[in-house]
Formats: sequence, C-alpha cells, structure tokens
Amino acid sequence: MGGVASVPTDRSRTLKVIGAGYSRTGTVSMAMALEKILEGPVMHGGTQLFGREDAKPSLAAYVKLWSQVFAARHDKPRLLKLLREATAGFVAITDAPGNCFVEELLELYPDAEVVCVRRDPEKWWKSWSSVSMQAEPGWLAWFLAPVPGKRWFPRIVVQFMEQQEERFGPMNPRRMEEHNEYVKAVTPPEKFHMMELKEGWAPLCKILGTPVPDEPFPRLNDADAVKGTVSQIFIQAGTIWASILAVAGALGYGAWWLGKMA
Repeated sequence: MGGVASVPTDRSRTLKVIGAGYSRTGTVSMAMALEKILEGPVMHGGTQLFGREDAKPSLAAYVKLWSQVFAARHDKPRLLKLLREATAGFVAITDAPGNCFVEELLELYPDAEVVCVRRDPEKWWKSWSSVSMQAEPGWLAWFLAPVPGKRWFPRIVVQFMEQQEERFGPMNPRRMEEHNEYVKAVTPPEKFHMMELKEGWAPLCKILGTPVPDEPFPRLNDADAVKGTVSQIFIQAGTIWASILAVAGALGYGAWWLGKMA
C-alpha cells in the first residue's frame, strides 16, 4: 500500500513514535517519512496486514496476531502482551489497527511521541467512504479463506468496526475528529502533537530533534495504493480458487469415470 512490508531484524528496538492519525489521513506518507528520519522499520497497518507473510508456517500469521489483539481488547494483561509482540522491533507505527490502541501503546512505550494528523473533514469522509466500501462485501470472508494471512483480514475489519462502535458509536463523518479528541485526552500533553502533512518535514523533525532531510516529503496517494493492493489480492485469491476448482473437477471426473467402469 505504498510501503513495503517487512519483518524487523532487531526486535530489541522500540516505538519512538505512535502515529495516531486516523486511517485515510496520509498514513502511508507518514510511515515512509518516519522510516527516513528514524532509520528503522515502521509498522504501517495496511502495508503489513496486506503484504506480510511470516516465513515459518509454524508461526502465527502476523495478520492473525492483530486479530488476536482485537479479541483481547477487554483483557488488559493479554492485550499488552500481544501488542508488545506485534510491535517488537518497529521504531514507529501508523494507521489501523495500531491507532486503535494508542492508550495501551503508551503504557508499553511511555517515552514515545504521539502524532495526530489533521485533514479537511469533508475530504477525509469522502476518501474513507470510498475505500471502506471495498472491505465490506460479505463474500470476502469465503473468497479469501484459502489465502494465507489474508484470510484473517475480513475478521479484522469486523473487529475494527466493533471496537470503534464501542468507543465512539456508529461510524459518521466526524469520526476523524472524534478520534483525534480521544487521542489528545489519553496522551500526556507533552507527548501529544498535531500536524498536517502539507507542513512537510518541519513538524516531525522538530518533535524528534532530527535534521530536515534534503529531499521532498513522501507524498503517496493512499486511495491508488489501496486499489492496486486490492487488485493484487483478488488476483492471488482467484488463482488459488482456480487451482482448487481444477483439482476438484479432476477428482470429480475421476470418480465419475471409475463409477462408469465399475
């Protein structure tokens, strides 16, 4: 989704920034900017959940791990344990599902800076509505069932909506503002920062005390990235289903032929 999914190689590294901006506020651009100035891997929700597959089949898929995080949201000790596992080795986090657990992440990483992103509410709602519609079809769960990792995504979407309704009520055009108000309320004042991406490098570099990079601030179109990722997933799932149906057809024909010859 604009970034590249990765598995941190040094799991001793910890979150320096909690990118609390709501989804559709330029979370990919923020992730890439943080990767640059923090010189480390950033857990961008969409990129990781859509693009990462763990190397060892014996390990729980990373997507499944975040589903377990949502499932444990009313069990604080287990929730913190799972969140620590999901964020180990990353220097920052942006996008959902991480921005759903700002208060808990602050408990794990009290020295982290919390950065919210402000965007024009009408433009945000239009963007949110167009993308969220792609994640809602009821048939998505069975269509992605045979795809490793991706099979957990429909469940996470449901869990995300449940968690959001518990906290804020039904989804509405003020959700981004409601979220930012919530984040400000649960964050120590000295750790809370609000910015707009059009401000470029300056706010982030001032917050983190780093030099301003001699290159343009990353500008990625999240909507285009989502469409490209969705197309790739549909192709992957379609290919797997074609193989399944081909095998089923061959077995069915073989059974019919044997029955005919008996």
